[in-house]
Amino acid sequence: MNAGNMMQMLSAFSKFKSNHPKFVGFAEHFIKTGIPADSVIEITVTRPGEEPVTSNMKVLESDLELIRALGEMRQ
Repeated sequence: MNAGNMMQMLSAFSKFKSNHPKFVGFAEHFIKTGIPADSVIEITVTRPGEEPVTSNMKVLESDLELIRALGEMRQ
């Protein structure tokens, strides 16, 4: 990634953090503390004028292995 793209990404992330501080704090908490296997992640999306749609997933050990491998790749 070139320096210009990096600066654009940092600017966009800064704006995202400003617009959604509770979500960023929530995500940062779990990045720091981790999410152990057998945890359940649930998300609900509510589009304007539509009913909410919810889905969830139980975190498996293989999911955590994938996340660790991806983290090692970026180092």
